[in-house]
Amino acid sequence: MPWTAAGVEVLTRLAANVEDMSQPALVHFATMTIKLGESFVIKGGPVGTRIVAEVATIEMTGESLTASMVGKSAADWLTVGPDGSYGTLDVRATLKTDDDELIYVEYSGRIDLTNGSVVSAPLFQTGAEKYDWLNRMQAIGIGQNSPEQLVYEMYSVASGADA
Repeated sequence: MPWTAAGVEVLTRLAANVEDMSQPALVHFATMTIKLGESFVIKGGPVGTRIVAEVATIEMTGESLTASMVGKSAADWLTVGPDGSYGTLDVRATLKTDDDELIYVEYSGRIDLTNGSVVSAPLFQTGAEKYDWLNRMQAIGIGQNSPEQLVYEMYSVASGADA
């Protein structure tokens, strides 16, 4: 089957992008502080121990974004690894910006339960044009957990020509 001109053009653009697979860069865009609420431990489930940790508050502040948690349906549905030393995050929340726009965030990641260090990979969704940049990026959160709160430094991942 012969290639169309449009198909060749797409492949050429993709090949050009592959050539620029340089080291990604992390660009700090916010600090996120999460205060935890009540937790529930479900032992012996089909995937191991599950800890449902309610989220009481979220504050996110950065140069281009200030937002707080809205509503009460935010939690981490953490699955604990077989040896109890790590967990897999499953977090979802809704944020409201200081200019009344809504942003949905969900992320997975890992927590080291021996020292509280956390690495997460948040994805954001919003219909607000001002915050459309959140829809287009992959974020990385590097955090530290304590019994009362979790503090993340949030970064966008820039790759290739954007790095």
